[in-house]
Amino acid sequence: MKNRELSLFSVERSEEVQGRKMSSVRRGHDFQISRRVIVVGAGASGLMAAGRAAEKGACVLLLEKTDGPGKKILISGKSRCNLTNARGLGDFISMYGPNGRFLHSAFRRFFRDDLLAFLGRYGVGTKVERGGRIFPVSDDSADVVRAFQRYSNEQLVEVHTGADVTGIALRDGRIEGVRTEKGPISARAVILATGGATWPATGSTGDGYRIAATLGHTVTKLRPALVPLVVAEVERARSMQGVSLRNVRLTAFRGEAATIDPALTPAKDIGRGLDTKRRRSSVIESRMGEMLFTHFGVGGPITLLMSLSIIDALAEGPVSVSIDLKPALGVDALRARLQGDFDRSGKRGFRNLLAGLLPRKMIEPFIEMTGIPPERPGHQITAGERERLLFLLKSLRFNIKGPLPLTSAIVTAGGVSLKEIDPRTMASRLVPGLFFCGEVMDIDADTGGYNLQAAFSTGFVAGEEAAAMVQGF
Repeated sequence: MKNRELSLFSVERSEEVQGRKMSSVRRGHDFQISRRVIVVGAGASGLMAAGRAAEKGACVLLLEKTDGPGKKILISGKSRCNLTNARGLGDFISMYGPNGRFLHSAFRRFFRDDLLAFLGRYGVGTKVERGGRIFPVSDDSADVVRAFQRYSNEQLVEVHTGADVTGIALRDGRIEGVRTEKGPISARAVILATGGATWPATGSTGDGYRIAATLGHTVTKLRPALVPLVVAEVERARSMQGVSLRNVRLTAFRGEAATIDPALTPAKDIGRGLDTKRRRSSVIESRMGEMLFTHFGVGGPITLLMSLSIIDALAEGPVSVSIDLKPALGVDALRARLQGDFDRSGKRGFRNLLAGLLPRKMIEPFIEMTGIPPERPGHQITAGERERLLFLLKSLRFNIKGPLPLTSAIVTAGGVSLKEIDPRTMASRLVPGLFFCGEVMDIDADTGGYNLQAAFSTGFVAGEEAAAMVQGF
């Protein structure tokens, strides 16, 4: 977007803006300030908030610290932008965990169909893929950013990039404006849409948390969510680095790896947004799908989905994971298969026998872990040795040391306490004229389009309510 020329010390709207936003009788700088809403951050929630506030009659200034809007949108969904999800409202809400209740009001006002209609208005068609994930037909996240740029332009939002907001100014406990590195800007309302503390290159560096805290807001503990995990057995993981596993079951347990009882591994997925009624006391979460080994531990889709519950459990004690490499076979069925394979190919060495069971890069680590000589013929492998192999195939274990740093996560868990935000308006319960939207709040979800939908919905509400507030003076 090409920015309009403006001064951070005296922001004036053009005659065109004045003509659309105010009567000729009350036209002027003071009037503009009285109706001004400043949106801090031009990510998904900020772009929506700015456009909606302007559409509802406010004089809107959108401040972005980086050199352009929508940085995180551009990289989301591997640059394809997983916008939202086709799941029903109840299932949708469950993907945010207990804090999902906060979003009921926002979703009633602006939800998936509204978002898709909005994008369609700007020529962005959408499609539904596996798991209900909804993407632009073009598979190009830049189309989404361009749609919001057009929206901002049509609503005459003033946009300024390279604008670093350092704080919010109050007078008599109410919003007076913002402070920037170049000076103050007056406003009746401020919407904090600064994002989280992940992907700092996109501008999400935790500024909103610091600003909110200085105003008296509680910021719940920040944790990385949707993040790879570091294991204690790092050399073992490194020996299998790059191996991608499909259709395996990953289960997280409370306690150290040596204490895991494989019999407690659930037969179905449990976790956020899933059936948790059958959860055993030592099982934290369990999912079947794709994962991979890295030079530091484990990653991949199901690892990321389970990471937050594992991180939270680590605060209470040791956590370990078990990988069932053959979840389609029960223990007895796999035992019978191993015995049959070894009997039929009795002259083949153990290394060659493993080639039919495991990816190539996992063979040497398994030879080391079982202690079975690699050239030993199958017919000479004892029942006890087969049991060791069976045990590893059904429960390959690692002790979890922790996650990668917050800056390596996809989403920030934690944020401004929802108890201090009105879910009907996104307004601060502590500071009149202050509003929140998006990831700066204590809301996060699994992958699948849920985080972006929450950003768009809360941005819509915050923008509309901020506009209503400044026009009510």
